[in-house]
Amino acid sequence: MKRITLTVCTAALLLFACNDEKKTDEKKAETTSTEVKPEVPEKKPESMAMPDSATMMKNWQDYMTPGDVHKMMAKWDGTWNGEVTMWMYPGVPPEKSKSIAINKMVLNGLYQQSTHTGNMMGMPFNGMSTTAYDIHNKEFISTWIDNMGSGIMVLKGPWDEATKTVNLKGRMTDPGTKGDVDVRETFKIIDDNTQEMEMFVMMPDGKEFKTMNIKYSRKK
Repeated sequence: MKRITLTVCTAALLLFACNDEKKTDEKKAETTSTEVKPEVPEKKPESMAMPDSATMMKNWQDYMTPGDVHKMMAKWDGTWNGEVTMWMYPGVPPEKSKSIAINKMVLNGLYQQSTHTGNMMGMPFNGMSTTAYDIHNKEFISTWIDNMGSGIMVLKGPWDEATKTVNLKGRMTDPGTKGDVDVRETFKIIDDNTQEMEMFVMMPDGKEFKTMNIKYSRKK
């Protein structure tokens, strides 16, 4: 408020010091500046053209038809033994346990549903995951729920053909702090009978911390 008052007072003093000729010039300039200018119609962003009905039906048909990635996922069906290594906090020795994962393609081969059983911190552990590959967006989507929490973790990311790895990112609820944390997960296909999952979380100091490693071997 004080700054506005000072500006007004300064402008008033300058006006009184000016001669009549200058005042006339200012009035002319003011008149010119206040002239009504023709309105220029605002350009609106062009909307995406809607495809015709035949194209829309084809897009939909493509979206619901399993592709090569889904056929690859189907090869992961079956029972897998897991060697689990989990780090609770930095600097603390890891906990090791065993788990079993059973994978099954569902809904016309579009999704892989998995059930996981094992032990965690001396307690029975049960989890369920769904893995999808979005054909239009060219990315994997993974959901996870278990009996150690009441939320759903959703991760998304691309497939790297060169390294045979799914690279996923997302967020999850930290049960201890109640806050959300960034999560990164990699799922690597080593061969037809061996897989490896690694999970990382972002710590408050901005550094990434590896929390879990699971080495899967197909049960024969």
